This record gives sequence, structure tokens and C-alpha cells, in this order.
Amino acid sequence: MTRPVPGAEAVDPDVDLHVPAHRAEPRARVLAAVAAGGAVGASARYGVSLLWPTAPGGFPWATFWINTCGCALIGVLMVLIGAGGRSAHPLVRPFAGVGVLGGFTTFSTYAVDFSRLLDEGEAGTALAYAALTVAAALGAVWAAASATRRLVRGGRAGSGGP
Repeated sequence: MTRPVPGAEAVDPDVDLHVPAHRAEPRARVLAAVAAGGAVGASARYGVSLLWPTAPGGFPWATFWINTCGCALIGVLMVLIGAGGRSAHPLVRPFAGVGVLGGFTTFSTYAVDFSRLLDEGEAGTALAYAALTVAAALGAVWAAASATRRLVRGGRAGSGGP
């Protein structure tokens, strides 16, 4: 049995720190991929917020849909990256998952919108926004991942079953 290295617990399920090649992962490339993806995702989020501003006291639809759509895309991406037999470039997940989709989705704006609604005396809207966002985000990632799994299974040659 292999014993874990103290202070070197893996936080990435694709990395086994007991494998020397994994310990020597080029961190600068991964950081650059995350930063580039984050710039793309955050810019897209900012663009959506400019195109779809929230009125004072209004439901923050732009942030709601950004988070919901982003979670759906995360579900699709994780299934495609993890699909059996498919090999993705090692920087796809840091760039697209952590960078682009991490920069696109936003917990901080969600929290600010919630706080703003409370400050404006819109407690009912704030609570509805808080609950609906969590439900929609979780539902979106589940539905998108489930649908993608079905499509991936159905797209394989020789798969005649459901």
C-alpha cells in the first residue's frame, strides 16, 4: 500500500502526487491557461451585464442566467473531459473549466446582488433570487451532465442499447 506524502495531498483528481511526473507538472503553463481563460470568461460576464442591466430593486436576471448557463456548461465539459477512452489536452480543464467558466460564473456578484436587494428593502426578491439561483445552478449542471452522458454513450459505434 502506498502511503500519502505528508503535506502533498492531491487537490486535483487527475493528479496523483505519488507519480513523479505528476509532481513535476509545469505550474506556469497551468497558471497561464487559467489566467487566459479567466480573462475570457470574466469579459464575457461583464459584456452580458452591460447588455442586460438590473433595474434598482429588480431581479438580477443577467447574473442568474450567467450562473445557470455556466453551470450547465461545466456539466457538459466535465463529462466530455471524463468520457471513457477520450483524452483531452491537459490544459483543457484549467483553461475552459477553471478559467473560462470559473471567470464567467460569479459567486461574488450573486452575493452583491443579494445584499443590494436586501439594502433596497426587497427581502422577498432577495430570498427568491438566492434560492432560485442555487436550485437552477444545481439543476443545470445535473441536467447538462446527464444529457451529455446519454449523447456520448449513444454516439459510440456499436452501442445499440439505451
